[in-house]
Amino acid sequence: MEKDKIISRYYILYCLLIISIGCNNANNSLYYDSFTTGISLSGKRLETDSVMLRYPFRIKHKDSLAIIMDLHHPDYFYHAFTYPRFEYLFSFGKRGQAPEEILSAENFRLTDNGMWGLDANKHLLTKMSVGNITQATNEKETPLDKEIIRALDFALYDDSCFVIPDYSGKHRFHIMDKNGNIKSSHGKIPSRKHKKGDIALAQAWRSFIDYNPENHTLAMVTQLGEVLEIYNLRDSTHVVKIGSHGEPEYNESGGMAIPSGIMGFSDIQVTNEYIYTVFHGRSFKEIMQQPQPTTIDGGQYIYVFSLEGDPLYRYTLDHFIYGIDVNERTREIYAVDVNSNQPVVKYQLKR
Repeated sequence: MEKDKIISRYYILYCLLIISIGCNNANNSLYYDSFTTGISLSGKRLETDSVMLRYPFRIKHKDSLAIIMDLHHPDYFYHAFTYPRFEYLFSFGKRGQAPEEILSAENFRLTDNGMWGLDANKHLLTKMSVGNITQATNEKETPLDKEIIRALDFALYDDSCFVIPDYSGKHRFHIMDKNGNIKSSHGKIPSRKHKKGDIALAQAWRSFIDYNPENHTLAMVTQLGEVLEIYNLRDSTHVVKIGSHGEPEYNESGGMAIPSGIMGFSDIQVTNEYIYTVFHGRSFKEIMQQPQPTTIDGGQYIYVFSLEGDPLYRYTLDHFIYGIDVNERTREIYAVDVNSNQPVVKYQLKR
């Protein structure tokens, strides 16, 4: 009898040991501190003299059309170019308060017959036709659900839905229909330091997102810190990867998040094979101590992950950039550099 009790105790200890090892392995799988391959890339600047861009933040292409979104242009938010030569065509998305004008531009998504743009200040998504090479016209405006707190990014989910990040702290993202109504809410902020989900935490964990319907992969990266999240919307799997700079750091004041730590990611693109991101990795102290007027803005790295979140390639660039457009077929990346009057930079990918 005593022997049976001893065996039973050892069995329980063995099971606890196995569980402990399993938990430790699971925790270790959250973190990465290096990439399989490190490569330096030199870019080629493309001339865009026909239009003066002030703060080009996003760049995307579809077929033979490329669009650059400029946050600080005095008249227009969007600028159309030929692709891949980047010959200027026209500007659209007039800045202003009139019904068909834009107060703020957060991001845009190209479709087969036009594009969608997000205006956080007007709390709506606008579908625009950009087929005409001399102008763009608004086709549809979709007011966002009142429960959505100042949406700062979005992705096209399918022909009838959008993905919108949640900024209340209660969820990670919403699926929203084309009428602007929330259909479902998903996920929690995966913070290991803060367990209470609130607006300050959601602000600190502000993320840029992208979705690829071909592989059902939704990926998001934090603007502060170094966190990548991957959701497979077909099988509901969720992967979190935290880099050496850790999760977003912030101080709370009056219920708002005051950033500290580092500037993290600024753009993301999910292709059929990989997840491409732009990473900064500079502390706010370093940024604030830069000598004037030679302040450098942007990230000098492109991090490439597998669709499962494995860190594969770390590209070090010769320019500081914000947005990217990846063409895997031609193995080219077009990026925008806010520090130059010739902001479009072309990189040839190496493996």
